[in-house]
Amino acid sequence: MRSFTKTLPALLAGAALAATAVAAPGGGAAAAAERPRGLEVAVPAYVLPGDPMLAALPTTRPAPSIVILNPYNGYAPFDAAWQAQADALRTGTTAHGGRTRVLGYVDTAHGTLPQAVVRATVDNYLKTADHRLHVDGIFFDQSERDCGAANATRDYYAALRAYVQETVYAISPQAQDLVVDNPGTAVADCYLEPGHRTADVFVTFEGPYADYAAGWLGGNVFNPAAGYYSGAALDPSGTAFWHLVYDTPDAAAMRTALDTAFTRGAGYVYATDDAMDIPWDAAPGWGFATETAYAASKG
Repeated sequence: MRSFTKTLPALLAGAALAATAVAAPGGGAAAAAERPRGLEVAVPAYVLPGDPMLAALPTTRPAPSIVILNPYNGYAPFDAAWQAQADALRTGTTAHGGRTRVLGYVDTAHGTLPQAVVRATVDNYLKTADHRLHVDGIFFDQSERDCGAANATRDYYAALRAYVQETVYAISPQAQDLVVDNPGTAVADCYLEPGHRTADVFVTFEGPYADYAAGWLGGNVFNPAAGYYSGAALDPSGTAFWHLVYDTPDAAAMRTALDTAFTRGAGYVYATDDAMDIPWDAAPGWGFATETAYAASKG
């Protein structure tokens, strides 16, 4: 799995087993076809406030549904400049008529960082001096894909989700928080188990277009006994999975990537021609509106 922040410091250094049984592999195709929502664009934007990439997003029509902000992996203060940028992004109108939701980036080092360290980074976004919410939730990067012994790793992420929910509720009881985990590949279905779910959305692919087009593990989730499967039965909203595709050659390939994401059961997607080292620091060459409009046509 490639981490979003593999070289970010160089850029920014200055600033289920369901409640009963698990669906069989491949058994969710019909459910995926009946997803009640279409495809939405969700953009990691790893640039500084005021960057042209961010400036373009609030006025894009339709606007992306989600944007991730990343102030030096969450360790730089989420200060007035960042808050103003988040507020501007949240004015965007999506294809569904809602507003763009903004997430703060938090690293988890595959579940090895102490909870106190991760929660302190969450607080950087949520516990601001003005006691207002400038983001809608948290994007937990480098999250683990396996359950761990006695589900300990799964429970680590479940505790983080509960902390976000409790913190948001304490600030604004009416707010609808959003938590995303990014293993970057198919996630064990224990992470979607009712009562223990660790996130609202899971990034189940992150990689270059060539890999996305040529290969697929076989689903968004897996079970050690059953193998890989779509996860549709665990995702009645049709929005639990997010695919991130970089190094996409052109607009035609972008449309192919979005078609593929929809077929593979993703509710969120982003394809860009940006490439490594940091594939999330520039707008795609075809422009955001071309991509968001095409996504809105799906489903």
